Amino acid sequence: MMRSSSFLRGGALSAACASVVLVSAEVRAETDFVYEEVSGRISLESREFPESAVFPGQASHSTGLVFHPKLYVEDADGRSVTVAPFFRYDSTDPRRTHADLREAFALVFGEAGNSEWEIRVGIDQVFWGVAESRHLVDIVNQVDLVEHPNEETKLGQPMAHLTWSGEWGVLELFGLTYHRARTFPGPAGRMRGLFVIDDEHISYESSAGEWNLDLAVRYTQSFGSVDIGLSAFDGTSREPSICPTPVPTAQLTQHYEQIRQFGIDSQITIDAWLLKLEAIRRTGFRNLFCQQEEDYGAFVVGGEYAFYSVWDSPADLSVLAEWNYDERGQNATNVFQNDLFLAVRYALNDVQSTDFTIGVFEDVDLESRVLSMEFNRRLTDYWALNVEAIAFLKIGDRDFLQHGLENDSFVGLNLSYSF
Repeated sequence: MMRSSSFLRGGALSAACASVVLVSAEVRAETDFVYEEVSGRISLESREFPESAVFPGQASHSTGLVFHPKLYVEDADGRSVTVAPFFRYDSTDPRRTHADLREAFALVFGEAGNSEWEIRVGIDQVFWGVAESRHLVDIVNQVDLVEHPNEETKLGQPMAHLTWSGEWGVLELFGLTYHRARTFPGPAGRMRGLFVIDDEHISYESSAGEWNLDLAVRYTQSFGSVDIGLSAFDGTSREPSICPTPVPTAQLTQHYEQIRQFGIDSQITIDAWLLKLEAIRRTGFRNLFCQQEEDYGAFVVGGEYAFYSVWDSPADLSVLAEWNYDERGQNATNVFQNDLFLAVRYALNDVQSTDFTIGVFEDVDLESRVLSMEFNRRLTDYWALNVEAIAFLKIGDRDFLQHGLENDSFVGLNLSYSF
């Protein structure tokens, strides 16, 4: 059953969409749309957990259905409106059954001298960063963690987004409000760890709560083979401080503080080498289990090397290596305090876009090790297959953030139809 809070948040998102409706109505008042496109995907998914569950109510098998359509309309001047809702049904975890509005924005653009500008108003998703193992600088959108533990799936974020670009680079300004709380697995969900994260009693440092106005800016430029991005964010943290309750229970609470984050990301291309860096400096955030505020720096650095046309075939083989570091050490609020990531990606470059990736995270300090494998292949023009596996090979005794995951290794199957 859909949670009442989800409906309230959905209502608030609908209110945020009013700006999109107003802008799009203005666009339509001047001219009719000349191009319309409906696309999207429907997916059937399954996860199998070979080992017995640690907590009561958890299942060894789950199935799910995802519906993610997208409507795009454009007028004769290129102004457009995009709407992309998302719905997932999960057979075992009620929290994983959820709906979201990933995109619902109007876009207008123009020229100013030798520069170009673009404005997006509504709900959108933005990606920052270059690294493979973790998107450290990426802070505009909230993570939809119930979708996948790799933190790559995002919730839609209400925003006004101005882009100004020219030969001097690209400058982006963001005004963000209505903070989205992070999603977490429920009591019956696998991959939840020792504690359940409460998703009802969420607190904010700002007196405006989730309606605090957050601001972000990003500048990007390319200098030959060097791409660089500089970013700053001031507002409500996307990462929650996970705090104990006043009366000890099996649940922890989410608290969102006002933070300031400065970030840099860069990629250097040298022949078959891609060298990558993401680094941040964050202030105003509490450390592990809300012990105290602790300003900190963190980075992920590494690269990948591609062997093209291996074995006289069209296939490419890439080797990736990255180092994640957080200067808070064991007081870090994530599992990347001192971790190495090694991976190999084999892309066949065939018409089916077949690729294999196998990688491992090795926690240098806490002695945890996680293996991941992924296979992707298009079956037809419309059908595609994804198979993945995550194996918790070892959880260190001092790795509190991963305790309880020992038996949550899984194999997942995703069959999707694109239209």
